[in-house]
Amino acid sequence: MTDNNDIKNGKSIAVISYFYLIGVLIAYLANSDKKSAFSYFHIRQSLGLWLSFMALGYPIGYFDNWQITFSFWIAFGILFAYGFSSAISGKMIPIPLLGKIYQKVFKKIQ
Repeated sequence: MTDNNDIKNGKSIAVISYFYLIGVLIAYLANSDKKSAFSYFHIRQSLGLWLSFMALGYPIGYFDNWQITFSFWIAFGILFAYGFSSAISGKMIPIPLLGKIYQKVFKKIQ
């Protein structure tokens, strides 16, 4: 696991990673010197969420039903809030449903 010093040093980078894809890129580049495992965990979570959001958002946009679109936005909003609050609180908790998959798929990001 990670120690408290790693979490303290990587917390700001982890929080930045949840601000759109540019935040993921900035966080990745900022963490390339520090090599914080805590930051890399949240960079992988955020990258997975943003890519899933875009991949699923495109076909969902074709539905002409506000209930489907609204449900999609609410679901991803909750997942982003969960990841963001996990980063702020200094915990490495995977996002429900997909977090462990994101860690496996993006394991080369370290």
